[in-house]
Amino acid sequence: MTSAVPDSSGEGYLFDNALQEADSRFDALSELFDPSTFRHIEQLGIAAGWRCWEVGAGGPSVVTWLADRVGSTGQVVATDIDTSWVRATEGDAVKVLRHDVGRDAPPEGGGFDLVHARLVLVHVTDRQRALRSMADSLRPGGLLLVEDADPALQPLACLDQYGPEQELANRLRTSVRSLLASRGVDLAYGRKLPRLLRETGLVEVSADAYFPVTSPACNLLEAQTIRLVRDNLVAAGLATITDIDDHLANIATGRVDLSLAPMISAWGRRAERTAHDSMRSQASPVRLNASTNPSPEA
Repeated sequence: MTSAVPDSSGEGYLFDNALQEADSRFDALSELFDPSTFRHIEQLGIAAGWRCWEVGAGGPSVVTWLADRVGSTGQVVATDIDTSWVRATEGDAVKVLRHDVGRDAPPEGGGFDLVHARLVLVHVTDRQRALRSMADSLRPGGLLLVEDADPALQPLACLDQYGPEQELANRLRTSVRSLLASRGVDLAYGRKLPRLLRETGLVEVSADAYFPVTSPACNLLEAQTIRLVRDNLVAAGLATITDIDDHLANIATGRVDLSLAPMISAWGRRAERTAHDSMRSQASPVRLNASTNPSPEA
């Protein structure tokens, strides 16, 4: 999944892109969520020549895929506070900019055909301002796709809590959620996205949800996430070093079925400028079939 350092000051963001665990976290997020993201964008109609803004780009996978779809006649503007992991994608079709979506105006004046953010706004302090900035950056008829987690909707690490390993995993997941909440993360943000998109003035708003129940990528993401926040958990008194070491050892066995929070994907279109364009848009709306289990082949 695309991940970022989106807090306006950078202070308080737990998943620091500069740390060594970030690379493997990006790989796991991409494996878990890229198929769903790409399915949504494909069905929104991405085509050669489109101008796209990837907000909080983090890793390179989504930016590279978008650049391939828009081709030499299109452009992908990839922004993040930390651009170190996406800088290598810069080229004819890709422009990389250091940008704070919670504070800065849209890059290059807006006019985007597509704006996409994944696992970004849930961490941004001024989420309302950031979402408004993204919506305002669309050209008339342009599309906004926002994908964010909703940890409060499904709070368990192990859905099947049948032993001490699963109990420990769920207890540590609760501790991580507490730590995130203390840093200003809205643990119920994903479910709000359809309403929030409508409130920005977008039309044809729809949404669906997806979460993996278990996979090797889930295990990798969990292990690297726990390593990233180990010191914070211990300092806050939310876990002991023994708890964390035991959990990492349990993950390494491959016998703990770890799930993730549901990813809510919500999308909408900026209304056309003229009545004629509005009628044309209504005649051929963009619609997706809701799915809770998108496959990589979709």
